[in-house]
Amino acid sequence: MLKVDRLSAWYGEARALREVSIQIDEGEIVTLVGRNGAGKTTLLRCLMGLHGGSYGNSYGKTSGTVSFLDADITRLGPHRRARRGLGYVPDDRGVYATLSVEENLLLPPAVGPDPWPMERVYETFPLLRERRRFPGTRLSGGEQQMLALARVLRTGARLLLCDEPTEGLSPLIVQQIGDILREVKSAGVTVLLIEQNVHFAATVADRHYLLAEGRIVESMDNEEVRAREHELLEYLGI
Repeated sequence: MLKVDRLSAWYGEARALREVSIQIDEGEIVTLVGRNGAGKTTLLRCLMGLHGGSYGNSYGKTSGTVSFLDADITRLGPHRRARRGLGYVPDDRGVYATLSVEENLLLPPAVGPDPWPMERVYETFPLLRERRRFPGTRLSGGEQQMLALARVLRTGARLLLCDEPTEGLSPLIVQQIGDILREVKSAGVTVLLIEQNVHFAATVADRHYLLAEGRIVESMDNEEVRAREHELLEYLGI
């Protein structure tokens, strides 16, 4: 579904990504693991076309290619990538505080190839149905994360780019996020997930890439992650 070939990215003269190559098959959940500052969020922003090089900003230049569903999208802007089925869930969740849950869900247009109707959203996220009249300011961190995921699915995304969806959440809410991601996968949606919680990653993902200093240094399956969990936690400084 997604193929990234020798992708590099800069902030001015500082190089954030160094010839990153990854591949994600349809229906997979793949995690990207790495220390803070390794370039994980920059990679997601490049994939969504939000890092300036995709549309002419010399400060955020890029090189390499990105293909989605066998089409080269390297030069497409974010709106055109969204229409093809890419969806981005940022780490700040982007919930509009003064709008209700339902207004947050309805605000972005359904532009992707397979938008979810509201009934399907509420079936997958029953808590959001209960909170649909609540303003964003009354939602917990976990509820905001559910809203951010649901909003992108409603727009019709076929590949979710999720930036640390469990950060700062309680173990119970983390478990609920894991259940939702597994349900999303069973519905045919593919996920690329940034995650520091390697134990959680091993419970939801099929494969894992380790990013260090802007480079992919290793690819691991779940068995390897579980066997090396202590080592990885020490490496990540957790």
